[in-house]
Amino acid sequence: MQLSTHALLLYSIAAAAALVYLPFLLVGFGRLQTGYDMASPRAMFDKLPIYAQRATWAHQNSFESFGLFAAAALMAYVTQVDTANAAYMAIAYLIARLLYSVFYILNLPLLRSLMFAVGSVAIGSLMLQSLSQVA
Repeated sequence: MQLSTHALLLYSIAAAAALVYLPFLLVGFGRLQTGYDMASPRAMFDKLPIYAQRATWAHQNSFESFGLFAAAALMAYVTQVDTANAAYMAIAYLIARLLYSVFYILNLPLLRSLMFAVGSVAIGSLMLQSLSQVA
């Protein structure tokens, strides 16, 4: 089964939303290790293991990136960008964001930054393709 670019763009938005919460699984595990305080869950951040702290930061950054990607993918969808490049950019974004979180949690800053750049280029490419489609 081969997806159309339009379907891929919509599925990639859903997948990107799921990727936002992937690092949070480790945050939850870290909270269980330290003893979860339901009265003040944010106050326990400093008590979390370092991997869970890094997972929190990856989770927060994923929210920041998701909004731009969703906008770019929806721009491409609405302007009916139907190119292989748009499909590649959506897939590249998803892979980059998955690896971004992994590299953040593993404390590999150079690789994390590279994945951030790849994701940003994918977002920019989708936006530029959309704008050139309506021009």
